[in-house]
Amino acid sequence: MRIGELSRITGASTRSIRHYEKKNILASVRQGNDYREFDASAVERIRIIQLYLGLGLTAEQIENILRGENSGPEEYEFCEEMLELYRRKAEQIQEQILALDVVRQRLDRQIESMLDRKRAREREDERAGAQQTSPA
Repeated sequence: MRIGELSRITGASTRSIRHYEKKNILASVRQGNDYREFDASAVERIRIIQLYLGLGLTAEQIENILRGENSGPEEYEFCEEMLELYRRKAEQIQEQILALDVVRQRLDRQIESMLDRKRAREREDERAGAQQTSPA
């Protein structure tokens, strides 16, 4: 399939697909007319690439992972090295989760404080309105 069709199927832009190819994480065959031709496995490959990019991995790290996943038993040690990469990434994600939780707690406190001030202002407005309508 050509790059446009691959883009439509996967949702990846043609620019991204070219970038993946340039970074050696996606392969195509050049036809006589210089068009890129991708086989059906490229669809799943792009989905995997997007997953790893979403996890914050670099193109180089993805290339190493994909090479390890495609290797045979004689190269299994290489994939074992990915275990440390996965662990570091999991630790980074956990740190980000903790940092985001702190930010969320601060936002929650700020929201509650603003709501308290709003409710107090509304009570004051109600009292002022009640005083203006009561007979003197």
